[in-house]
Amino acid sequence: MAGALVALVCVGVSFLFLLFAGAKEADRARDRATGAWSRVVPLIREGPLPAVLQKGRVEAIQVLNAHGRPVAATRPLVGKPPMATFLPASSNVRAARVLCPPAGLKGCMTVVAYKVYQPDGIWPLYIAVPIVPWYGDVTALLLAVGVSLVVTTMMTAWVFRDLTKVVTPMNAIRTELAEITATRLDRRVPVPQYGRYSELKCLAETVNGTLDRLEGAYKQLRQFTSDASHDLRSPITAMRVQLDEALMYPRDTDWPKMTKEVLAGLDRLQAIVTDLLTLARLDAHAPLSREVTDLSELAGAEVEHRAYRVEIVRDLQPSVLIDCDRLRVTRVLVNLLDNAERHATSKVTVSVRAEGSAAILEVVDDGAGIAPEHREMVFERFTRLDASRDRDSGGTGLGLAIAREIAEAHGGTLTIQDSERGARFVLRVPAHGAVSPA
Repeated sequence: MAGALVALVCVGVSFLFLLFAGAKEADRARDRATGAWSRVVPLIREGPLPAVLQKGRVEAIQVLNAHGRPVAATRPLVGKPPMATFLPASSNVRAARVLCPPAGLKGCMTVVAYKVYQPDGIWPLYIAVPIVPWYGDVTALLLAVGVSLVVTTMMTAWVFRDLTKVVTPMNAIRTELAEITATRLDRRVPVPQYGRYSELKCLAETVNGTLDRLEGAYKQLRQFTSDASHDLRSPITAMRVQLDEALMYPRDTDWPKMTKEVLAGLDRLQAIVTDLLTLARLDAHAPLSREVTDLSELAGAEVEHRAYRVEIVRDLQPSVLIDCDRLRVTRVLVNLLDNAERHATSKVTVSVRAEGSAAILEVVDDGAGIAPEHREMVFERFTRLDASRDRDSGGTGLGLAIAREIAEAHGGTLTIQDSERGARFVLRVPAHGAVSPA
């Protein structure tokens, strides 16, 4: 594209140059005719007029007397009839025409006619000069063509060199991308080091950034799949062992106890599968059924609805309104309360308040707490920490991950903040009428 543009510019400039050269050559032809006129007219008027005239820088000269008979001419026209018969109009002393050919000459020429006033009448003076083409002369044409070819060749070579510099790293990036597979996500595309084409460098860095995120997501997916498989396999294996043992020793089996244990395993499986389906819906960005909700009333109703093994302290500011999906926000509260109850020593505090354009829900337990370096890790799916917070103590390992996903779906955040004792989970969502950052 660039080469074609350069060639077009060269053609345009060459065309203008040739037009200029043609105009200059036409001016020189007129000057030669004028020079011949100024040399011959004194000879006509002062005499004696020689029969054979020197042509000088023109092609031919011919002088006619008042009766229209040739009286002087350059050698090719000596003794020949008039080369032309036209005369300038009565108000002019000069006129020019192209004759193909003029009488007595060969080829097309521009014939310039002058009127020379003598005592016996008007003597016509004809001067023939070659026709000037629009491009001037062959030298100008060759010069324009040569310069155009040289400039076009140089520009094409320059564009080709630059394109090569661009295409080479682009091909390297394409080749590397083509060879990256799910088993080789650690590979990265080469980043060009020269700074002329910064966009190409930015492209390579963006691709590598995308590959970094893809590798991280793939590792997370593999870890999630492995953890989910383990968590599903463990209760299934336990139930199978119990059933096999009961079938092998039916008389020695406490069937009511075994049935309760199998049902407990099934409840755990159901909880894990339910949480996995919930995460799948959240990952698919399922739409929210938003309605105006009093967060304090929602939290109070949930605390009243269930019985807990520890004391639940409520600090609920009235009329804290949010736009939310009630079922999902209830799920967040239930997950936080379940987590707090599992790890609390004797008390869990639930508080709701408005803070600027945000509604704040806090759930604080008085357990062992969570170390600062682990506060983000607990929101990962199937996360294992120390024994005091192991999911085998009652959770599925997905509750906090689900709670954070729901918070972010509402344009809010779920974090763990410092507290005097235990773990302090803080849910922050936009208040009713506030613009969600999501």
